Parts: sequence; structure tokens; C-alpha cells
Amino acid sequence: MPKISNKGQQMPESPIRKLVPYSEMAKKNGHKVYHLNIGQPDIKTPEVAIKAVKNSDIEILEYSHSAGFDSYRTKLASSYQKIGLPINKEDIIITTGGSEALLFAIGSTMDAGDEIIIPEPFYANYNGFATASGVKVIPVISTLEQGFSLPPIADFEKLITSKTKAILICNPGNPTGYLYSESEINQLAELVKKHDLFLIADEVYREFVYDDNAKHYSVMNIPGIEENAIMIDSVSKRYSMCGARIGCIVSKNKELMSTALKFAQARLSPPTYEQIASEAALETPQSYFDEVITEYKERRDTLITELNKIPGVKVATPKGAFYCIAQLPVNDADDFAQWLLENFNFNGETVMVAPAAGFYSSPNVGKNEVRIAYVLKKEDLIKSVQILGEALKVYNN
Repeated sequence: MPKISNKGQQMPESPIRKLVPYSEMAKKNGHKVYHLNIGQPDIKTPEVAIKAVKNSDIEILEYSHSAGFDSYRTKLASSYQKIGLPINKEDIIITTGGSEALLFAIGSTMDAGDEIIIPEPFYANYNGFATASGVKVIPVISTLEQGFSLPPIADFEKLITSKTKAILICNPGNPTGYLYSESEINQLAELVKKHDLFLIADEVYREFVYDDNAKHYSVMNIPGIEENAIMIDSVSKRYSMCGARIGCIVSKNKELMSTALKFAQARLSPPTYEQIASEAALETPQSYFDEVITEYKERRDTLITELNKIPGVKVATPKGAFYCIAQLPVNDADDFAQWLLENFNFNGETVMVAPAAGFYSSPNVGKNEVRIAYVLKKEDLIKSVQILGEALKVYNN
């Protein structure tokens, strides 16, 4: 029998999606499942984006430019400039989701055997992207006790070797919801400049910042690291367009962008209708975002309040995105999450969470943690946490 590649065998399962068969079985058994496991917003996609696709009169669905529609890149650059980011059309390549942008960034900056430092817990697919590229993830641990703030720069510095090529952050963070301060971003900027590294910032949750005194600081705003900074962006969360699969890689580094374009040419072009929708989405009125942020802030506050009522649960209040990491009074969150779907229901209902161990690269870390996405309406969040509390009573007995 032909043998599967070592790389294929090493590709990690998604901690977000691996429990889907158990969720499907629970539903077949007549149980309602509240999905706290995946960042799929329930907010409606802007009508202007949907209408643009419906009203399209395309007769030949042809390739677009490998870098994406010129019109879209021009308007996207303008939208960045309006929020103070000094980005031009030439600094942007449109990608098939933020995922492809990350693959292009890794492929353009690293060779097999190179290393990338990432504060953990981190978006689980970073592990998969690194594995697919033959790159080694070097984790630096942030802790719930410290609210998942940036680990000390000394912790980063001692991990830097001749194989280190980049530092990758998600800001605001998935899965923690942590928002890096201006001081923390500047510390990273100084570090990558000192060691001649790339600083890759996944900024797809930029708008999702909830506290009046909080502000998002982009790597594209830091003077002096224009050649080091790479920004990853996406329409998925901003416009509740996860299925559109449109993102972009952004950098002032011309050599990097010409290299990334070769990867873009190899996959030919990003999808056409999705670019039409994404370009139209740039016309979304500010009122849409105001309502979305108000809703998510209320959801965050509701979730944290309810979780803090459960004995033994610890949680850090997220400042952005729409996730939090909760520490549960269990030894194995993987087993507990599967048990919730296979063996437990409360009045015919149960919940699906994402075990957090899959968001770490370090072995045996996060075993008693779960990631919760607060993408449900407040009443459902309250009910979900009630079910979680009842489940923990039964499971621990």
C-alpha cells in the first residue's frame, strides 16, 4: 500500500472541528447543541455585499489578476488610509482567506527547518500552516494568570537562534481575546529590528475592541520596521463573511511582496464573486459596526459574568475579538468536551466547546482549558453556561 507522507501524518487535527461527528450524533439523538466552539458570527452579512453578487451581470467567470481586482485593492488601500494605516494598493495582495495570506507569508520568509516564535495559546491553524511549510513553531507561553498579556521580551530573546525568521502574533488574539498595548507592540518592533526578523501580525479582529480606554495598534503604524512588518487581514469576521474566503497579505517590503506574488500566481487568482462581495462590503456604513461592537461587548460581559458564577472556573476578561479561554475544574478538557456531546444533556440540550490544548504547541499545556466563542445571542450564552455548570457537577461526580 502506498505510504502517506510524514508531513501529512504530522498535520494536526483542528481542535475546533474534530468533535463535529459527536455534535452531529447528539443532534440526531434529538439534542439541541449550542455551538461555543467556532468563531462563526451569527450577525447578518452587510446587505450591500450580498446585493453586489446578486446584481452581478458577469457572462464569463474569468480569472482575476493574481494579486486581486485592481479596483478592490485600490478601495481597500483607501479604507486603510481612513483609519490611519499608511497602506497603498501596491502593498496589498488579495488572498483566498487570511489562511492563504499566512501561508504566503510563511512561504515567502521561511525555508524548511526554519523557526517561528509564537506566543501561545494561539490560533490552532498556525500549527498546521507551519507543518505544511516544514517550519518549526517555537512557543513562548502567556498565562491566564497574567490575562494572556505579552510574555517578557527576555523570554522571546532567549529563544532566538540562527534559524529564527519571524515572530507571529494575533492582535486582538484568537483564542484569548487579548489586545496588545502600544508598549507591547513597540517592544516587539524593537526586537525584530534588533535581530533582523519579520513581525507577522494577524489583525483580522481589528474592529472588535470593547473597552473605552482600549485601542488597536497595528504593526503597519510602527515607524522603522517597514521592511519587517507583515499584516494579515480578512473579511471573514469584520463583515460576518466567513464563507467568502477573502483575505490579504500587506507589507511595505517590496521584495517580500514580489515573492508572495509568485505564490499567488501559482494558485492563479482569488475567487471572483467573493471579491465582488468584499469590494462592495467596503461601503458598509459605520452604524453596522457600531451595532456589532455594542452587541459583542454585551455578549462578552454576559459570558464572563456567567462563567464566574461556576465554582472552580477561571477566566480572563478578553479585551477584543470574540473568544475567551476558560480554565475548568477537570483534568482533561478533551474528554469532557466529547462527554458533553456523547453522554450529557440538560433538558434535551448540551454545548460544544473547543478543547484548548490544540491551541498550544507545548505538550500537556492547556489540558484543563477550553476556548469559548461568544458568537451567540445573550440568552443563548446564559443558557449555555448554565448547561456547562450542570455538566461539570455531573462529570466531576
